[in-house]
This record gives sequence, C-alpha cells and structure tokens, in this order.
Amino acid sequence: MLPWVVRRTRLPLLSLRCLDCGAGTATTGEGRFRVNANGKALDVWLLVHCASCGRTGKLAVHERAPVRSLDPAELDGYLANDRDLVASLLEDPLLARRNRFTLDWTGAWRLDVPSPWREEAWPVRVEVVFEDPVPVRPDRLIARELGLSRNQALRRIKCEIPLRRPRTTGFTFTVLPEE
Repeated sequence: MLPWVVRRTRLPLLSLRCLDCGAGTATTGEGRFRVNANGKALDVWLLVHCASCGRTGKLAVHERAPVRSLDPAELDGYLANDRDLVASLLEDPLLARRNRFTLDWTGAWRLDVPSPWREEAWPVRVEVVFEDPVPVRPDRLIARELGLSRNQALRRIKCEIPLRRPRTTGFTFTVLPEE
C-alpha cells in the first residue's frame, strides 16, 4: 500500500468582508491574539488582516469570559500566540459562524507522494493520510495526482467513501489499470 500524505503548508485564508475596502479575503498573518482583561473577565480576539488594504480586524474568540472558566493551558496559548491554537480555532465551525467567515484552503496544502509509485504492479492500492485536517475533495486530489479528468479518475478508482465530498480524515482507494 502506497502512502500519500496531505500536509498543511500555511494557515488558510478567510473569506471575510473588510469594513474599509470591501474586499472579501483576510489572513491571520502570523496568528496573533489580543487578550484584554476587564476585572475578572477576559476578552480574547484573533487578529486578522485584510489581504487587499492591510486593515487589522478582530475575530471574537471569548467575550467577557470569567478568567476561571478558561483552561490555563489555553490561556497560555493565547498569551504566547500559539500557531497550533490558531489553526484549531480556525477549524471550529462555531467560531466561523459567530464571526461570519469561511476558510479558503486554496494553496494552503500540498500532497506528498512517493516518486516511483507509477512503477508498481496494477492495480495499485493507495492510503491517503492527513497530517493536518485540511478539507480536500478526494476526486479532485486523485485526479490531479493521476493527471486525469475527474470523470476518468472516478472510472479508474475503487473506493468505499463518497469521493465528491470534502474529507479531513484518511481513506484508501485502489487505482485500476487503464482500459
């Protein structure tokens, strides 16, 4: 079985309307948080930057949260601007809904494939492993790597999962020889 590995290369862009220029794309840049204390309550925001004009905006992570309600390790992550914490927050659907953004994963991941895999005996069994939870449509991933159209790829592969739905977890498939 051949391993294909999907790796995140950067944080995804956010589809989020800018208040100044009206552009619809923002970036988290280096992934910085702003933490503001007000008595025994904390506000935590993730800072984002408009990709067009550079304006800084905020995504509300916690608003008026009692200090004791936050996990100390999570609070340390906010204060240290932990990139893994930024990545996990961006994947939270509640945060996305509350702040009205969607993620644009275009160009934010790569597929690592062993180079001599085409010399294997047909049919070839492939295991796709996700190092990071990047949503990818299996039919597009397979077609791109095989150099085929999606319809041709769908005819040549056997798989037990729906291939036209984005996935963030691993799966296996079999590539059949050309007819």
